[in-house]
Parts: sequence; structure tokens; C-alpha cells
Amino acid sequence: MNTVILLALTGLGLAALYFLVASGLSLVFGLADVLNFAHGLFLGVGAYATWWAAGNLPGAGSDGFGFVVAVVFGVLAGALVAVLVELVLIRPLYSRTIEQVLVTVGLSLAGVALLQATWGADARPFPRPEWTRQVTSILGANVPNGGLLLIVAAVLVLGALLAFLRWTRYGLVIRAGVENREMVTALGIDVRKAFTLVFAIGGAAAALAGALGSVYFGTVSPGQGGSLLIFAFIVVVIGGMGSVVGSAYAAVAVGLLQQFVNYYGGLHELSGLGDICVVGLLAVVLLLRPQGFAGKVAMA
Repeated sequence: MNTVILLALTGLGLAALYFLVASGLSLVFGLADVLNFAHGLFLGVGAYATWWAAGNLPGAGSDGFGFVVAVVFGVLAGALVAVLVELVLIRPLYSRTIEQVLVTVGLSLAGVALLQATWGADARPFPRPEWTRQVTSILGANVPNGGLLLIVAAVLVLGALLAFLRWTRYGLVIRAGVENREMVTALGIDVRKAFTLVFAIGGAAAALAGALGSVYFGTVSPGQGGSLLIFAFIVVVIGGMGSVVGSAYAAVAVGLLQQFVNYYGGLHELSGLGDICVVGLLAVVLLLRPQGFAGKVAMA
């Protein structure tokens, strides 16, 4: 029983990490119809910016309030890079889908190469608070605090996104733009500002995932954004392109499935079986319900 509880909670921690990455992807696609393959770059920027700030930024550190300052710095760095990418590279290509894909794929590769050239290709130890290295006993299972931190962060981000989409002016503009972008434009609303804001929010969420994911894994590396992006795309498709709530449901399903199957498959020397099952779940959803759990129209 302890093993089941441990697997469930660590699976939810993994799901929280996937959701933080996928929420930005879902927002961007829902409003702007952009499949942003450079989204993993925002995650990498957030992770490395937090890592750098913890050791160099005045007031920042690897513990207590200093670590919060370092994470905020990383989140702001990810949001800034996302805004620059939208303004400089994506905005001229909104009506050219193929070019969007090529540019974002190229940017993701260039971003990894830039991170490698700056800080090296090897993984580096991440300066994480001491309490995140410890475990908490829940119903007899010793659960890593890093995973619990991810779960709390994902719940807070989900609540903040839903509140933003439902109760703010720009949130209403984004939801209306998902339904009918042409009508919103005809009403005199500048949807392009909403595009930039959505990219900033997505970049901030990805950067937060990079920082907290590095706490969870204990290291930071240039390629970690790309590996997480694969599962984030799977979560977005399963949840419904453009649905934040759908992405949350899908992230839970993917995280739990992957964790349980990898563990019990590993007992029978079937390593990687959980990843295969996740791809199988994606195939089943595409065959039986191609719009995903919630569908694009259910932005919130």
C-alpha cells in the first residue's frame, strides 16, 4: 500500500511538471494557432537563469527567501525571452503555418546549442533548498518534497490561469479570440496584444517548470527542455488543443500512467514501458476522440 501511495504522489508530481509546461503550449495554440516547438527553450532559460541567480544575483540564494528571488528571476527571464520570440519571429508569420514550424524548430535547436556553448553540455548540480532534498511521510509513504512542491505550484498556476481567463478583461479577450478571432478584431480589439501576453504567460509557466523541475531532478542541463516538451505536447493533444483544464486532466493521466507502468514494468525488466503506454494512450485518444478530453473550445 505504501508503494501505491508513493507512486501516486510521485506520479502527480511528474504530472504537475508536465502541466506547467503544457499550460503555456495550450494557451498559445488556443489563441494564436501556433505550435511553438521552441517552448522548451523557455524552460531551459528559466532553469539556467534560476541556477545563475542563486549563485550571483544579490539577494538571491539556494535557500529560503533567496531561493524565491532566484526563481522569480528565472520566471521573468523566461517570460522576457517568450515576448521577444513572439515579437521578432512569430508575429510576422501568423498566417504562414509551415514557416512557423520551421522557425520554432530551428530556434529550439539553436537555443540548446547556445545553452551548451555558454554553460557546457554536461548536467550541473542545481542549488536547491535543503528541505527539498528531504521527504515527507504521507500515509506511511516517504514522498520527496520536490515532488510536493511541484504539485502545489501546479495547483496555484492552474487556479491563477482560470481566474485570469474568467475574471479579467484580457482573459475574456483571449477566450473570445479562441472562439472567433475575426469577430474580436472587428469589434476594434487589438488581438495582437493578447498574443504577446499569452506568450509571456506561457514563457513564465515554462520557466517555472524549468526551475522547479531542476529542483525535483537535482540537476540542470541544456537538453532537459526538449525531453519534457515531448510529453507536454502529448498532454496538450490528449487534453484538447487550447484547453487549460483539459491539459490538467491529461497531465494527471499521463503522469500516473507513466509512473505506475515504469515501476511495475521495471520489476519485470521492461524498462521504458511507461513511455510506450503514454504513446499508446495518445493513439487511442486520437482514434476515439481526436478533439481531446475537453476540445479546443473549452479554453478555461
